[in-house]
Amino acid sequence: MPDDPAQHASRTARGAAELELGDPAVELLRSRLPEIAGLTVTAIIVEVPAYTNALAGPMGPKIAGAVQLALGGFLRLASSGDPGTPLAPALEGAYVLGRGEARSGRTMDALLAAYRVGARVSWRELSRTAVEAGLSADTLARFAELVFAYIDELSAASVSGHTDELATTGRVRERYLQELGLGLLHGDPAEQLTARAERADWEPPRTLTAVLLPSAHVRSMLGALDPRTLRPEADLQDLAEPGDSGEPLGEDAAEVAVLLVPDADGSARAALLRNLRGYQAWVGPPQPWATVRTSYQRALRARNLGLTAEPNAPVDTERHLTTFVVTSDSDALDDLRRQVLAPFAALRPATAERLAETLREWLLHLGRRDEVAAALHVHPQTVRYRMGQIRDLYGARLDDPNTVLSLTIALATPPRPTATAPADV
Repeated sequence: MPDDPAQHASRTARGAAELELGDPAVELLRSRLPEIAGLTVTAIIVEVPAYTNALAGPMGPKIAGAVQLALGGFLRLASSGDPGTPLAPALEGAYVLGRGEARSGRTMDALLAAYRVGARVSWRELSRTAVEAGLSADTLARFAELVFAYIDELSAASVSGHTDELATTGRVRERYLQELGLGLLHGDPAEQLTARAERADWEPPRTLTAVLLPSAHVRSMLGALDPRTLRPEADLQDLAEPGDSGEPLGEDAAEVAVLLVPDADGSARAALLRNLRGYQAWVGPPQPWATVRTSYQRALRARNLGLTAEPNAPVDTERHLTTFVVTSDSDALDDLRRQVLAPFAALRPATAERLAETLREWLLHLGRRDEVAAALHVHPQTVRYRMGQIRDLYGARLDDPNTVLSLTIALATPPRPTATAPADV
């Protein structure tokens, strides 16, 4: 709460104590406070939508009582003639009100609007009563000045309470969201994740999609994403477990962030990919929210396999499923390559590489020579010549479905880097 509310109100306190309202006027004003408080609440209900339902229920009489006590405190100060009469209780009450409004989810704008309406209605009724009590014009003007100053101080105390509550609950909620995000990446049991989501006041979406991108770009991306997006702040190296990605994360793992984006499936996935254009990012598949670890593992694997898209475009893992399948056991894939590509072993490395590339395109394009030539940027006659060489090496095996399947899998992804061989001359 504020450091010393009474000190902040000292100017108002001195001014109110110097007012010469007279006992009859004070008593008349005090007798009208319940009516004024009721009219104030009614006006707030009508003019401030955020309070329409709240004040129309049981909370209405409570706020009316608070208004009555606040104005009564001012009249008590005005009638005492003692500038030392403390305003701290009234300001403390306003501060507590502000914290309560923040917990109820009402904004500071709504709170200030309620104070503006309350000040206008209260003064309208107070001034009408003051005139009825026979106060002079000068006294009435001074009375107005001090009433509005007093209400300003009450509203400032409420704003302070509202701000403090948001700061406190915001920090607590952020900690809960962090725990939820880390639990999702670790693959914690669904019942634990549901409990954490409830504690963090986070409404679970249908799906979550993991996105990996450089940490430096996270802030600029978050504004374009669903507000429920989670950003677990942890070194990805710390989250890795055997089998997560197949390969080490690398020295730059601490510079990579993970975002868990809600409901980025269907047409929303296309929008997410558009928003990520211009960033180096890897986007996992949408998964039921409690199993988003699968999406995270897929994105992580895409990054560690060095998968790339067109320039300035994110990597959509949904377009690389074959790669994930055939690289799930890299040692077995290496063995398959050695076995099925054995006929190339006796050739010069550059020749073997060129023929393997031609065979790959031949298989992918179902033997359509012109399409193979276009993919390789060579003349169709060159393709014919190379395929003649390959048939000499493989013979009838090229007509065997099992051999074709093995070759297709072996050639589906590039082999691990090897030393560069000199080109054929």
